[in-house]
Amino acid sequence: MAKQKIKTHRGAAKRFKRTKGGKFLRSKAFKQHLLSSKTTKRRRALRGTTTVSDADAAKLARMLPYA
Repeated sequence: MAKQKIKTHRGAAKRFKRTKGGKFLRSKAFKQHLLSSKTTKRRRALRGTTTVSDADAAKLARMLPYA
């Protein structure tokens, strides 16, 4: 008998993307609301994506087995 398939964590699938090298990309925090009180420089620095830390990457790899 074949082993069962592993379910993908749908919440993680919507938030993270895997790069060609196998690392995970995430969007930066503190960019959702109350932006008027943050400086333009700070908001500009929060644009784009960054890589997930190595400590969390192992957990994400289990959550996203087919990513």
